[in-house]
Amino acid sequence: MAGASAPLDVVEPGTGSVVGTVPTSDRTDVTRAVATARTALDSEWGRFSPRDRSRVLRRLADLVEAHIEDFAQLAVLEVGTPITTSRGLHAAFPAMYFHWWADQALTGPPGGYEESLGLAEAPGPGGGATMAMSMLRREPLGVVAAVVPYNAPLLIASFKVGGALAAGCTCVLLPSVRAPLFSIALLNLAREAGVPPGVLGVVIGDADIGKALTTEPGVDMVSFTGSVGVGRLVGAQASGTLKKVVLELGGKSPNVLLPSARVEDTVAASSMRYLRNSGQGCGATTRTIVPRELHDAYVDATATFFDTLVVGDPWDPRSDLGPLIRAEHRDLVQRYVDRALDGGAVLAAGGGKPEVDQGFFMNPALISGVTNDSEICQEELFGPVGALVVYDDVEEALTIANDTRFGLNANVWGATDDAVRFARRVRSGTVTINGGGIERPEAPWAGYGESGVGSDRGIEGFREYFLPKHIQYPLGPIGR
Repeated sequence: MAGASAPLDVVEPGTGSVVGTVPTSDRTDVTRAVATARTALDSEWGRFSPRDRSRVLRRLADLVEAHIEDFAQLAVLEVGTPITTSRGLHAAFPAMYFHWWADQALTGPPGGYEESLGLAEAPGPGGGATMAMSMLRREPLGVVAAVVPYNAPLLIASFKVGGALAAGCTCVLLPSVRAPLFSIALLNLAREAGVPPGVLGVVIGDADIGKALTTEPGVDMVSFTGSVGVGRLVGAQASGTLKKVVLELGGKSPNVLLPSARVEDTVAASSMRYLRNSGQGCGATTRTIVPRELHDAYVDATATFFDTLVVGDPWDPRSDLGPLIRAEHRDLVQRYVDRALDGGAVLAAGGGKPEVDQGFFMNPALISGVTNDSEICQEELFGPVGALVVYDDVEEALTIANDTRFGLNANVWGATDDAVRFARRVRSGTVTINGGGIERPEAPWAGYGESGVGSDRGIEGFREYFLPKHIQYPLGPIGR
């Protein structure tokens, strides 16, 4: 990682203080990083067997695991996530994913690195039958540019870097300028794990550096996680050299209570799905859709639950919610709330700012008295704000759930059979029922509509890092 340009301040969201600086990259650094990645791909890394790749990924996973507390503290410092949440979201989960990628490096993608398509018979060009044998190889796609956001920098890097390296690709990682330290730490651990020089590189910079990376001719694939607007731009930039693009973008995900759901069983879990990490998550289920007759009970239960939450110092283990990433982002989220209230919506629970004298905090809020076509139900806020919409029958609930340009995530609550039937009709890449259960590395994270293109993790995500090659040879005389 080079640093020819001006240093970048690292700001602690909990205090607003500058806690360090990191070097930034220029266009020459980007070109050099990509060229180094290409050289590594064509030399030492290209000679690594699947077992060799698995071994270094396993070491990397073990090292991340050994540094869980360090990464948790880094998350508090750089992202503002409360320490108790950080240990899982920003440390234990990434370690789990790197372990999973180590397993996948051994087995390869579905079908393996090479499989026989068997013997086939077809009419020959001169008449008669011709027999041929075919095999299908899956080869690493090449140099991957991985662009990760600030809200879960190590976790999302584990999806992209882990998948790329497991497949035999090399990777140049571009973190958000709001959270660069995780990527530097990951690079250092990768070197310690035995990842050869050039296989993983890091460049740091703003939109100009992002453009330099996504348009660099030596990059074969761009894997981006971020907003829809920037994702469109990245896709357009990458298309100039016909790169493969995987885009994991935004969401305005529904949280549906069916008539068979019990309010008291859903409120805490439903609320935390849009409050965790102060709502800064693309899969946050921010549109809660309830039967009209359950509206008041849901509001009352939410207000009671909000009263139990502690919004404050992310270093304090008692804090449930920390700050947002920057003051300007908090103010942007608050403007969405203000416009909704000015338009006749009701602040059903929470709202305002906590009594904290520093940092970028806001209280959780639930907005009711809105319809699904309102701005607050259609735009991704990336903050601790939910909207409550009512319905009169299940078909209307489904219509509301699917009335969005996104389709990344969804929750459904109710009797299991009812919820499964409903989930099958929701246009969303992921649907969890009654809380969903556990984090599963093998499951894809992909979206419908403007939530993205391709898959970012899991078995389907692993496929993204390969190119298929068909090899065929005849059995019998070679025809003209």
